[in-house]
Amino acid sequence: MTSLNINGKTVDVDADPSTPLLWALRDDLGMTGTKFGCGVAACGACTIHINGTATRSCVLPISATAGMPINTIESMGEDRVGKVVLDAWIRHDVAQCGYCQNGQVMSAVSLLRAKPRPTDTDIDQAMAGNVCRCGTYQRIRAAIKDAARVLA
Repeated sequence: MTSLNINGKTVDVDADPSTPLLWALRDDLGMTGTKFGCGVAACGACTIHINGTATRSCVLPISATAGMPINTIESMGEDRVGKVVLDAWIRHDVAQCGYCQNGQVMSAVSLLRAKPRPTDTDIDQAMAGNVCRCGTYQRIRAAIKDAARVLA
């Protein structure tokens, strides 16, 4: 049994300690907002926050996260920066198929917490590795800039 701090609540997960956090979230806890994309931390669909930092959950064993604050997309509507980013995503009609968007949002929130006024280069660096097969990258950039303006 591993105790995890997810979205401000302590939950126990009865899984092998080497189980990737992604599968504990989805299969054991029913939190399906975090997506499986590639399984090798290359696409960003599984992005969550560990200690506020965007982290790929598909390669992170639950044993490495015990006691650390974990936040998922499910908590972003209750978070000031997360809510502003989600609202900007809607205003800019970012999602097309939507599959990657949870990871994109999590990376954008992490960026705006670290750099409230990101440059294009900051955005490119923070969002690198978040793959959008629909190609909504320009809308993602516009939504991040809009969210930064609102947060300022």
